[in-house]
Amino acid sequence: MVSDFLLLALVGFCAQLVDGALGMAFGLISTSALLALGVPPAHASAAVHTAELATTAVSGVSHLAHGNIDRRLLVRLALAGAAGGSLGAFVLSNVEGSAIRPFVAAYLLVMGGLILLRVARSARRTDISPAGAAPLGLVGGFLDAIGGGGWGPMVTSTLIGSGHAPRKVIGSVNASEFFVTAAISATFFGQLGATHLWNVAGLIVGGVLAAPLAGYLVKRIRPEPLMIAVGLVISLLALRELAIAFKVF
Repeated sequence: MVSDFLLLALVGFCAQLVDGALGMAFGLISTSALLALGVPPAHASAAVHTAELATTAVSGVSHLAHGNIDRRLLVRLALAGAAGGSLGAFVLSNVEGSAIRPFVAAYLLVMGGLILLRVARSARRTDISPAGAAPLGLVGGFLDAIGGGGWGPMVTSTLIGSGHAPRKVIGSVNASEFFVTAAISATFFGQLGATHLWNVAGLIVGGVLAAPLAGYLVKRIRPEPLMIAVGLVISLLALRELAIAFKVF
């Protein structure tokens, strides 16, 4: 039990450091670790989102302190994402959700390539427009609950791929994720009960320790290297998901 706790704490630390700095991957990394330990998909997603209640709260405060948040974008993403996340959690609790993962992975691969292409073309830096944030948040929240992760990759990649400034996108997406996670966690509790809580503690400890560092890192890193890192992370994770889905290895 101690070794499992330390392992999950390490997973939570690494996952939150990546998520807070790049705006994605806590759910994907943590869910993959739980699935490897034999946890069922619905319970893995429930555990990850419960842990994210703590990590996203700390991360959101950190980004707010460093001036990385656009408040209009935050509100629209939070409201729509919470609605989509609740629906996704309900579906995953009652229907097998693995069939949708290849389609999500294909989308993410396209978005990762688009981000890298924009870096090569010296992507413009613009203020964030909240137009389209609500439907994006709705879809992102749904897919996040279904796949145990996806809010960051879906929402962050779409906004950055549209040419918005990475720093404000990452801060706003991270902060809004707290409200999305709260809605998803509440739905899972209603559907599954509290059987997944034994997985949560280690993820919380590691994630909370890493969260304050992320706000500092994203403020100090130049946009172009940050966008390259985001594009590569998305593309590699998507390729891995597609390889697994089509039994390449």
